[in-house]
Amino acid sequence: MDPMDESAIIEGMARGEERAFRELVERYKKKVYYLSLDMAGNPVDAEDISQEVFLKVYRSFATFRRGAKLGSWLYRVTYNAAIDHLRRKGAAPEPVADEVLELRSQDGAGLPRSRAADPVAAAEESELQARIAKALEKVSPQERAVFLLRHNEDLMLKDIAETLGLSIGSVKSYLFRAVRKLQKELCGAAPVAGLEAPHE
Repeated sequence: MDPMDESAIIEGMARGEERAFRELVERYKKKVYYLSLDMAGNPVDAEDISQEVFLKVYRSFATFRRGAKLGSWLYRVTYNAAIDHLRRKGAAPEPVADEVLELRSQDGAGLPRSRAADPVAAAEESELQARIAKALEKVSPQERAVFLLRHNEDLMLKDIAETLGLSIGSVKSYLFRAVRKLQKELCGAAPVAGLEAPHE
């Protein structure tokens, strides 16, 4: 059976079709999981958040606004679920474990993989990406989410604003603060592409 395109998934979900839900989960499970992982900092919480996200999607798809991007809506559900989960635990995101960073690298998700052809340069770039992941522990969940959507998912500021239900001004403010904190944590490291104040 051929995979469903996004419009077919949306129509199927609106009719309560099980196949549409399975297709949605299959298409977005990695992105939901890795955003949850980056927000929470550990695989156990990421699994819990991911399950909560898809349960909410299944139960409340009627809240999806026709004409919106399905991926953006899912990111917003994931963001809200992660924030709620952290608040219930009364904890900040946990440090990202080394094995989690290795998993990201192997799976091609999460923080960008090194594109350097030279093995030495690739190793240095991978180390820098690990330092960025560690530095993200120092920012707030809101700042972290905005930074991840901008730099991991390459979303425009207006798309981040729509996804998270924020004004563009708030997105710029969160991104600016995240970048400043990361620059401070990475002081002494080589310049990192993209770690500059937002200018869209």
